[in-house]
Amino acid sequence: MKRIYFDSASTSLKPKQVIDAVVDFYQNYTANIHRGIYRESEEATKRYEEVRNKVAKLINVKSDEIIFTKNTTEAINLVAKTWGEVNIKKGNKILSTIMEHHSNLLPWQELAKRKKAKIVMLDLDLSNIDQLLQGVVLVAITHVSNVLGTINPVAEITKKAHQAGALVLVDGAQAVGHMKVDIKKLGCDFYSFSGHKMLGPSGVGVLWMKKEMAETLSPFLLGGGMVGQDTPQKFEAGTPNIEGVIGLGAAIDYLNNIGIEKIRLHEKALTQYALKKLSGIKGITIYGPKKRAGIISFNITGIHPHDLAGFLDKKGIAIRAGNHCATPLHEKLGIKSSARISFHIYNSKEEIDKLIKCLQQI
Repeated sequence: MKRIYFDSASTSLKPKQVIDAVVDFYQNYTANIHRGIYRESEEATKRYEEVRNKVAKLINVKSDEIIFTKNTTEAINLVAKTWGEVNIKKGNKILSTIMEHHSNLLPWQELAKRKKAKIVMLDLDLSNIDQLLQGVVLVAITHVSNVLGTINPVAEITKKAHQAGALVLVDGAQAVGHMKVDIKKLGCDFYSFSGHKMLGPSGVGVLWMKKEMAETLSPFLLGGGMVGQDTPQKFEAGTPNIEGVIGLGAAIDYLNNIGIEKIRLHEKALTQYALKKLSGIKGITIYGPKKRAGIISFNITGIHPHDLAGFLDKKGIAIRAGNHCATPLHEKLGIKSSARISFHIYNSKEEIDKLIKCLQQI
């Protein structure tokens, strides 16, 4: 039975080119980076730093502003533990949204509690942002909701935040690799994303911040490789996920060869097709806006999302069921969990038709 994979918002499948790049590192030039004065180490260092350039070009920033982390979660925690530790004071406000993934909420909640600051939450339509920005030091917002597929107007939000004297951190985990991301146009101050959601390996993520800001911050972790180093190396203590970074470079090449714009158009067509087909299912509730990224969460009356996922798994279809690390949003929607399908370049309308047929059988 051919499996159908509809859980790319959790992690994407990996092209052969990415797997080959990782294997090539293990087989032909395994060595640590920035340390050895011999062929394999120099080759590994060269390939590793080439990926930093590829990432920078992908999101339109300078390469020495790219910090490699293990994922989006670590990237956001890095900002909270460095910039946040210094700049969030008693009585300050951190503005977030009800649709945030726990990765962009829990670090700020912990920091606010410890610093006696306050978390202020935007509603789903963000209409109350002008009223809530007063006294805000940081806006922490997702670029794309991992539950609703909502694409937030980051550039507009950033403009308003800067006018109010606040900085903006963006969780771009569901955006990069699915749509064009231009940091200069967005204007934000911090941007984070994960390689494993954009066809790359697990265990590698990216944090972007301006070099002049990074230079003012203390290192997040202490250890080998960061002593006496400037940014970004001072934030990359210890041996990094070298093979993961090299695999990420191969994923970026793969995405660029297809074209990010083509990927966005493909996912957009799949999403609109799926929304239309799903709307015909008896008892279904679909969450989120009509215009969205390739993510659709829903519930069917009388069927628990976990039971639904189990049934579809037996039919060869993988979907996500649960609260998707977004408990506040599910509470806002008045539900405990939901079923979710999400797309990438490898999905098709024929796969959606098979999903609909199975849902109709239920």
